[in-house]
Amino acid sequence: MSMIVTVLLGLATATAPPPLAGVWLQHVDQREAWRARREGRILPIREIEGRVLPTMRGSQYLGFDFDADRGIYTLKFLRDGTVIWVEVDGRTGQIIGRTGN
Repeated sequence: MSMIVTVLLGLATATAPPPLAGVWLQHVDQREAWRARREGRILPIREIEGRVLPTMRGSQYLGFDFDADRGIYTLKFLRDGTVIWVEVDGRTGQIIGRTGN
């Protein structure tokens, strides 16, 4: 019985997907965003959301990404089946780019 369990465990771990690099990178980005916020280099995401969300009436807010190298928040929205990306300068809170309608 224990031999079967050992074989099954071996097969399960051999076929398991490798850890995703994206998860690790997201953790690094979150840590950098926290550090930049603590040091006063960028605005908090809640302040960014408070500025952008009112301009996106009729759309569903899906969340954000943070590019630590550029200091840019990218907020993601969905409206009528179209994804809209809004790029915001993390230092000033100004919208600097937008895709979609």
